[in-house]
Amino acid sequence: MIRYQFFPRSRGVTEEIQKVIDCFKVVENEIDSSTKNLVSNDVLTVVRPHIERNGYKVEKGKSDEEKIDVPVLFGQDNKIDKSFYADALSSDGRIVIEVEAGQATENHRFLKDIFEACMMFDVEYLVLAVRNIYRKHDDFQRIFTFLETMYISNRLQLPLKGILLIGY
Repeated sequence: MIRYQFFPRSRGVTEEIQKVIDCFKVVENEIDSSTKNLVSNDVLTVVRPHIERNGYKVEKGKSDEEKIDVPVLFGQDNKIDKSFYADALSSDGRIVIEVEAGQATENHRFLKDIFEACMMFDVEYLVLAVRNIYRKHDDFQRIFTFLETMYISNRLQLPLKGILLIGY
């Protein structure tokens, strides 16, 4: 079952973000973490054609040519000095998608994803897809609680317009 929450909760889901949610809903039976034990790359492979139909570039493998490189720092002559990899990036470069599996909360991978999205040039939204169930705990709810606390406390201001958390 696909679950999702957009943060900050004071803003609704945009049409562009809804299209990403719909991509995950189309394949929910194939990626359902309560019945399937897929790694993040397998989930990305299943959802890839649907995301690509919406104009996203999607990582196809682990070689440099297959990864999605998003600029972070620019040097002389506008050459990219630093970049981070994304699982998917919208054609306009404003929405980045990260798909996580077991490492989402176990190694706090979701925090790294948030940090990197905040550093990426022109990125306005992060879509973070995580397992609903991992080792008998609810990763979606753990990250939901973290994001809820961060946004409600208002002690940390992110440069993003929003974060969409999807549980699969």
